[in-house]
Amino acid sequence: MERIGILTSGGDSPGMNAGIRSLVRTGIYHGYQMMGIRAGFTGLLEGDIHYLDLASVADIIHRGGTILKTSRSQEFQTEEGQKKALDQLDKAKIHKLFVLGGDGSFHGAQALADKGIEVMALPCSIDNDLAYTDASIGFMTAVETITEAIGKIRDTSSSHERGHVIQVMGRKCGDLAIFAGMSGGAENILIPEVENSLKGILAKIHQGKKRGKRHHILLVTEGVYDPYQLAEEIYQGTGVETKVTILGYIQRGGSPTSFDRILASSLASRGLEYLIQGKTHHAMGFRGGEISCLPLEEALKEEKVFKEKLYQEIKMLSI
Repeated sequence: MERIGILTSGGDSPGMNAGIRSLVRTGIYHGYQMMGIRAGFTGLLEGDIHYLDLASVADIIHRGGTILKTSRSQEFQTEEGQKKALDQLDKAKIHKLFVLGGDGSFHGAQALADKGIEVMALPCSIDNDLAYTDASIGFMTAVETITEAIGKIRDTSSSHERGHVIQVMGRKCGDLAIFAGMSGGAENILIPEVENSLKGILAKIHQGKKRGKRHHILLVTEGVYDPYQLAEEIYQGTGVETKVTILGYIQRGGSPTSFDRILASSLASRGLEYLIQGKTHHAMGFRGGEISCLPLEEALKEEKVFKEKLYQEIKMLSI
Protein backbone atom coordinates (compact mmCIF):
# COMPACT_ATOMS: atom_id res chain seq x y z
CA MET A 1 0.00 0.00 0.00
CA GLU A 2 1.18 3.52 -0.80
CA ARG A 3 1.53 5.73 2.26
CA ILE A 4 0.45 9.32 2.90
CA GLY A 5 1.86 11.25 5.85
CA ILE A 6 0.12 13.89 7.98
CA LEU A 7 1.72 16.44 10.29
CA THR A 8 0.46 19.48 12.17
CA SER A 9 2.90 22.31 12.75
CA GLY A 10 3.14 25.72 14.44
CA GLY A 11 0.33 27.05 16.60
CA ASP A 12 -2.62 24.71 17.07
CA SER A 13 -6.06 25.80 15.92
CA PRO A 14 -9.58 24.41 16.47
CA GLY A 15 -10.49 22.19 13.54
CA MET A 16 -7.11 20.54 13.07
CA ASN A 17 -8.51 17.27 14.43
CA ALA A 18 -11.46 17.45 12.05
CA GLY A 19 -8.95 17.81 9.21
CA ILE A 20 -6.88 14.84 10.43
CA ARG A 21 -10.02 12.72 10.73
CA SER A 22 -11.10 13.62 7.20
CA LEU A 23 -7.68 12.85 5.73
CA VAL A 24 -7.44 9.46 7.43
CA ARG A 25 -10.93 8.35 6.48
CA THR A 26 -10.71 9.61 2.90
CA GLY A 27 -7.27 8.01 2.48
CA ILE A 28 -8.39 4.63 3.82
CA TYR A 29 -11.49 4.81 1.60
CA HIS A 30 -9.18 5.15 -1.42
CA GLY A 31 -6.90 2.31 -0.29
CA TYR A 32 -3.95 4.22 1.20
CA GLN A 33 -2.06 3.72 4.44
CA MET A 34 -2.24 6.89 6.51
CA MET A 35 0.75 7.76 8.67
CA GLY A 36 0.72 10.29 11.51
CA ILE A 37 3.87 12.29 12.28
CA ARG A 38 3.88 13.45 15.89
CA ALA A 39 4.98 16.93 17.03
CA GLY A 40 5.27 18.53 13.61
CA PHE A 41 8.63 18.93 11.89
CA THR A 42 10.39 18.11 15.17
CA GLY A 43 8.76 14.68 15.21
CA LEU A 44 9.59 14.22 11.55
CA LEU A 45 13.29 14.78 12.25
CA GLU A 46 13.09 12.25 15.08
CA GLY A 47 11.22 9.69 12.99
CA ASP A 48 8.21 9.75 15.32
CA ILE A 49 5.85 8.28 12.72
CA HIS A 50 3.03 5.81 13.31
CA TYR A 51 0.10 4.23 11.49
CA LEU A 52 -3.34 5.85 11.72
CA ASP A 53 -6.44 3.68 11.31
CA LEU A 54 -10.15 4.40 11.66
CA ALA A 55 -10.01 3.89 15.42
CA SER A 56 -7.20 6.47 15.68
CA VAL A 57 -9.53 9.26 14.57
CA ALA A 58 -12.74 8.16 16.28
CA ASP A 59 -14.49 10.84 18.37
CA ILE A 60 -12.05 13.66 17.57
CA ILE A 61 -14.07 15.89 15.22
CA HIS A 62 -15.30 17.96 18.17
CA ARG A 63 -11.96 18.25 19.98
CA GLY A 64 -9.73 21.32 19.90
CA GLY A 65 -5.97 21.13 19.51
CA THR A 66 -4.36 18.31 17.53
CA ILE A 67 -4.04 14.64 18.42
CA LEU A 68 -0.76 14.58 16.48
CA LYS A 69 0.68 17.35 18.71
CA THR A 70 2.61 20.26 17.27
CA SER A 71 5.83 22.24 17.63
CA ARG A 72 8.16 24.71 15.96
CA SER A 73 11.52 23.41 14.77
CA GLN A 74 14.60 25.58 14.29
CA GLU A 75 16.59 22.57 13.10
CA PHE A 76 14.19 21.90 10.21
CA GLN A 77 14.88 25.38 8.84
CA THR A 78 18.49 24.39 8.12
CA GLU A 79 19.65 22.49 5.03
CA GLU A 80 20.97 19.72 7.23
CA GLY A 81 17.64 19.47 9.04
CA GLN A 82 15.69 19.23 5.80
CA LYS A 83 17.99 16.47 4.54
CA LYS A 84 17.35 14.61 7.78
CA ALA A 85 13.59 15.03 7.26
CA LEU A 86 13.86 13.62 3.74
CA ASP A 87 15.78 10.61 5.06
CA GLN A 88 13.07 9.94 7.65
CA LEU A 89 10.30 10.19 5.05
CA ASP A 90 12.19 7.84 2.74
CA LYS A 91 12.79 5.41 5.59
CA ALA A 92 9.04 5.43 6.38
CA LYS A 93 8.23 5.05 2.66
CA ILE A 94 6.25 8.30 2.64
CA HIS A 95 6.39 10.33 -0.57
CA LYS A 96 3.07 12.14 -0.20
CA LEU A 97 2.61 14.52 2.73
CA PHE A 98 -0.10 16.77 4.17
CA VAL A 99 1.03 19.74 6.25
CA LEU A 100 -1.55 21.46 8.44
CA GLY A 101 -0.54 24.87 9.78
CA GLY A 102 0.00 28.55 9.11
CA ASP A 103 2.53 30.66 7.23
CA GLY A 104 5.65 29.12 8.81
CA SER A 105 4.35 25.60 8.25
CA PHE A 106 3.60 26.42 4.62
CA HIS A 107 7.21 27.54 4.11
CA GLY A 108 8.30 24.20 5.59
CA ALA A 109 6.00 22.40 3.19
CA GLN A 110 7.46 24.38 0.29
CA ALA A 111 10.98 23.37 1.33
CA LEU A 112 10.02 19.70 1.13
CA ALA A 113 8.17 20.23 -2.15
CA ASP A 114 11.32 21.78 -3.63
CA LYS A 115 13.14 18.56 -2.74
CA GLY A 116 10.68 16.22 -4.43
CA ILE A 117 8.08 15.36 -1.79
CA GLU A 118 4.48 15.48 -3.07
CA VAL A 119 3.02 18.04 -0.68
CA MET A 120 -0.46 19.43 -0.03
CA ALA A 121 -1.06 22.13 2.62
CA LEU A 122 -4.15 22.96 4.68
CA PRO A 123 -4.49 26.46 6.21
CA CYS A 124 -4.82 26.13 9.98
CA SER A 125 -4.37 29.39 11.88
CA ILE A 126 -6.56 31.45 14.19
CA ASP A 127 -4.77 34.61 12.96
CA ASN A 128 -6.27 34.28 9.44
CA ASP A 129 -3.08 35.79 8.04
CA LEU A 130 -2.80 33.62 4.92
CA ALA A 131 -3.81 35.95 2.09
CA TYR A 132 -4.89 33.35 -0.48
CA THR A 133 -7.86 32.07 1.57
CA ASP A 134 -10.83 34.01 2.98
CA ALA A 135 -10.81 31.88 6.12
CA SER A 136 -8.26 29.58 7.68
CA ILE A 137 -9.30 26.62 9.82
CA GLY A 138 -9.80 27.74 13.43
CA PHE A 139 -10.29 31.46 12.73
CA MET A 140 -14.07 31.55 13.14
CA THR A 141 -13.89 29.49 16.35
CA ALA A 142 -11.41 32.00 17.79
CA VAL A 143 -13.73 34.85 16.77
CA GLU A 144 -16.57 33.15 18.66
CA THR A 145 -14.34 32.71 21.73
CA ILE A 146 -13.37 36.40 21.73
CA THR A 147 -16.97 37.49 21.14
CA GLU A 148 -18.10 35.46 24.14
CA ALA A 149 -15.35 37.01 26.26
CA ILE A 150 -16.38 40.53 25.19
CA GLY A 151 -19.95 39.84 26.28
CA LYS A 152 -18.90 38.66 29.73
CA ILE A 153 -16.45 41.52 30.21
CA ARG A 154 -19.09 44.05 29.13
CA ASP A 155 -21.42 42.79 31.88
CA THR A 156 -18.95 43.53 34.65
CA SER A 157 -17.63 46.71 32.99
CA SER A 158 -21.19 48.07 32.84
CA SER A 159 -21.81 47.16 36.47
CA HIS A 160 -18.71 49.04 37.62
CA GLU A 161 -18.91 51.76 34.92
CA ARG A 162 -15.39 51.04 33.69
CA GLY A 163 -13.48 50.88 30.47
CA HIS A 164 -11.78 47.65 29.43
CA VAL A 165 -8.85 46.88 27.14
CA ILE A 166 -8.91 43.35 25.69
CA GLN A 167 -5.77 42.11 23.94
CA VAL A 168 -6.28 39.51 21.21
CA MET A 169 -3.87 37.55 19.03
CA GLY A 170 -3.14 38.25 15.37
CA ARG A 171 0.43 39.56 15.15
CA LYS A 172 0.55 41.51 11.87
CA CYS A 173 -3.05 40.74 10.92
CA GLY A 174 -5.99 42.46 12.59
CA ASP A 175 -8.72 40.09 11.38
CA LEU A 176 -9.43 38.64 14.84
CA ALA A 177 -9.93 42.11 16.31
CA ILE A 178 -12.00 43.28 13.32
CA PHE A 179 -14.40 40.33 13.18
CA ALA A 180 -14.75 39.95 16.96
CA GLY A 181 -15.04 43.71 17.33
CA MET A 182 -17.91 43.75 14.86
CA SER A 183 -19.75 40.81 16.45
CA GLY A 184 -19.01 41.93 20.02
CA GLY A 185 -19.80 45.62 19.56
CA ALA A 186 -16.41 46.99 20.63
CA GLU A 187 -16.16 50.79 20.69
CA ASN A 188 -12.53 50.93 19.54
CA ILE A 189 -10.34 48.48 17.60
CA LEU A 190 -6.57 48.95 17.46
CA ILE A 191 -5.01 46.89 14.68
CA PRO A 192 -1.62 46.84 12.90
CA GLU A 193 -3.07 47.88 9.53
CA VAL A 194 -4.28 51.28 10.77
CA GLU A 195 -2.43 54.04 12.60
CA ASN A 196 -4.28 54.65 15.83
CA SER A 197 -4.80 58.01 17.56
CA LEU A 198 -4.95 58.13 21.35
CA LYS A 199 -6.62 61.52 20.99
CA GLY A 200 -9.42 59.96 18.95
CA ILE A 201 -9.90 57.16 21.49
CA LEU A 202 -10.14 59.61 24.38
CA ALA A 203 -12.58 61.80 22.43
CA LYS A 204 -14.89 58.83 21.82
CA ILE A 205 -14.84 57.91 25.53
CA HIS A 206 -15.67 61.50 26.50
CA GLN A 207 -18.50 61.50 23.97
CA GLY A 208 -19.85 58.24 25.40
CA LYS A 209 -19.74 59.58 28.97
CA LYS A 210 -21.77 62.64 27.96
CA ARG A 211 -24.63 60.49 26.71
CA GLY A 212 -24.55 58.22 29.77
CA LYS A 213 -22.54 55.28 28.44
CA ARG A 214 -21.51 53.01 31.31
CA HIS A 215 -18.70 51.05 29.68
CA HIS A 216 -16.13 51.23 26.89
CA ILE A 217 -14.57 48.15 25.25
CA LEU A 218 -11.30 48.42 23.29
CA LEU A 219 -9.85 45.48 21.33
CA VAL A 220 -6.09 45.60 20.75
CA THR A 221 -4.13 43.26 18.49
CA GLU A 222 -1.01 42.03 20.31
CA GLY A 223 2.06 44.13 19.58
CA VAL A 224 0.14 47.23 18.48
CA TYR A 225 -0.03 48.93 21.87
CA ASP A 226 0.94 48.00 25.41
CA PRO A 227 -2.50 47.28 26.93
CA TYR A 228 -1.55 48.35 30.45
CA GLN A 229 -0.03 51.62 29.23
CA LEU A 230 -3.15 52.24 27.14
CA ALA A 231 -5.41 51.62 30.15
CA GLU A 232 -3.39 54.09 32.23
CA GLU A 233 -3.48 56.74 29.49
CA ILE A 234 -7.24 56.36 29.20
CA TYR A 235 -7.62 56.83 32.95
CA GLN A 236 -5.34 59.88 32.95
CA GLY A 237 -7.11 61.39 29.94
CA THR A 238 -10.74 60.68 30.84
CA GLY A 239 -10.95 59.72 34.50
CA VAL A 240 -12.53 56.40 33.47
CA GLU A 241 -11.05 53.49 35.41
CA THR A 242 -9.91 50.99 32.80
CA LYS A 243 -9.03 47.33 33.32
CA VAL A 244 -7.04 44.95 31.10
CA THR A 245 -7.69 41.38 29.99
CA ILE A 246 -5.18 39.47 27.87
CA LEU A 247 -7.07 36.52 26.39
CA GLY A 248 -3.88 34.67 25.36
CA TYR A 249 -4.10 30.97 24.59
CA ILE A 250 -7.77 30.72 25.49
CA GLN A 251 -8.34 31.90 21.90
CA ARG A 252 -6.72 28.76 20.49
CA GLY A 253 -8.55 26.16 22.53
CA GLY A 254 -12.05 24.79 22.72
CA SER A 255 -14.35 22.77 20.52
CA PRO A 256 -14.37 24.01 16.91
CA THR A 257 -17.53 25.60 15.56
CA SER A 258 -19.57 23.76 12.96
CA PHE A 259 -18.11 26.11 10.32
CA ASP A 260 -14.53 25.09 11.14
CA ARG A 261 -15.42 21.39 11.34
CA ILE A 262 -17.05 21.52 7.91
CA LEU A 263 -14.29 23.67 6.42
CA ALA A 264 -11.53 21.37 7.71
CA SER A 265 -13.34 18.21 6.64
CA SER A 266 -14.05 19.50 3.13
CA LEU A 267 -10.60 20.99 2.48
CA ALA A 268 -8.91 17.80 3.71
CA SER A 269 -11.08 15.37 1.77
CA ARG A 270 -10.92 17.36 -1.47
CA GLY A 271 -7.20 17.98 -1.02
CA LEU A 272 -6.44 14.28 -0.60
CA GLU A 273 -8.36 13.44 -3.73
CA TYR A 274 -6.41 16.11 -5.63
CA LEU A 275 -3.15 14.64 -4.32
CA ILE A 276 -4.16 11.16 -5.46
CA GLN A 277 -4.95 12.58 -8.92
CA GLY A 278 -1.42 13.99 -9.15
CA LYS A 279 -2.00 17.63 -8.18
CA THR A 280 0.91 18.28 -5.82
CA HIS A 281 2.70 21.25 -4.23
CA HIS A 282 -0.67 22.98 -3.71
CA ALA A 283 -2.51 24.68 -0.86
CA MET A 284 -6.20 24.16 -0.23
CA GLY A 285 -8.26 27.25 0.58
CA PHE A 286 -11.71 28.82 0.76
CA ARG A 287 -12.46 31.84 -1.41
CA GLY A 288 -15.74 33.43 -2.48
CA GLY A 289 -17.72 30.69 -0.77
CA GLU A 290 -15.99 27.94 -2.76
CA ILE A 291 -13.15 25.51 -2.09
CA SER A 292 -10.01 26.56 -3.94
CA CYS A 293 -6.68 24.93 -4.74
CA LEU A 294 -3.65 27.09 -5.50
CA PRO A 295 0.01 26.26 -6.18
CA LEU A 296 1.79 26.52 -2.83
CA GLU A 297 4.38 28.95 -4.17
CA GLU A 298 1.64 31.30 -5.42
CA ALA A 299 -0.28 31.03 -2.15
CA LEU A 300 2.78 32.14 -0.20
CA LYS A 301 3.35 35.12 -2.50
CA GLU A 302 -0.15 36.58 -2.15
CA GLU A 303 -0.32 39.70 0.01
CA LYS A 304 -3.06 40.18 2.57
CA VAL A 305 -5.65 42.78 1.56
CA PHE A 306 -6.87 44.92 4.45
CA LYS A 307 -10.64 44.76 5.01
CA GLU A 308 -11.10 48.51 4.73
CA LYS A 309 -14.85 48.41 4.08
CA LEU A 310 -15.54 46.25 7.14
CA TYR A 311 -13.30 48.45 9.28
CA GLN A 312 -15.19 51.59 8.17
CA GLU A 313 -18.52 49.89 8.92
CA ILE A 314 -17.32 49.16 12.46
CA LYS A 315 -16.33 52.82 12.92
CA MET A 316 -19.82 53.93 11.88
CA LEU A 317 -21.54 51.44 14.16
CA SER A 318 -19.40 52.30 17.20
CA ILE A 319 -20.13 56.04 17.35
